[in-house]
Amino acid sequence: MSLVIIFGPHAVGKMTVGHELEKITDLKLFHNHMTIELVQPFFNYGTPEGKRLVRLFRNEILAATAKSDLPGIIFTIIWEFDSQSDWDYIKDITEMFSSNDKKVYFVELEADTDTRLERNKTEHRLLHKLTKRNIEWSESQLLQSAQEVRMNSKEGEIKYEEYIRINNTELAPGAVAVLIKKRFGL
Repeated sequence: MSLVIIFGPHAVGKMTVGHELEKITDLKLFHNHMTIELVQPFFNYGTPEGKRLVRLFRNEILAATAKSDLPGIIFTIIWEFDSQSDWDYIKDITEMFSSNDKKVYFVELEADTDTRLERNKTEHRLLHKLTKRNIEWSESQLLQSAQEVRMNSKEGEIKYEEYIRINNTELAPGAVAVLIKKRFGL
């Protein structure tokens, strides 16, 4: 049983790669918007209550999975590298799995901004992420966050042994999934 954490900036392809990886492994995809979309009709994710509920649902699902006999789970997330609370959260979910003798694999995706702006409008993304359907707002959020938040690591910053960084600007999601599967023997 294993946890694959796929992280990177907005619209880099985390969910899409996760769907492709799910197709070629026994792992199930738990993408970050599954909980955001669940909470959104009641509390905006930007509010303290919205963030609390999203975190609560994510933690419960991840904790239950870590203790289960499921083959594993693919979890997508934006990791803000300048935020200590994000580092702490990654450490907490890693420990959830490692303390249950499960392997944890880290996949960092990166792509240029123009590519991400194009991906932000794909049918697949908009199908699974209702809150991203306001393209003008979503593009604004993507561009603003690219200026204000560091969502890719610096060279050598990730110390986990089971880690891969992939620039998927020119790679199809299926090809990225194959790279991940091969790298970690999934």
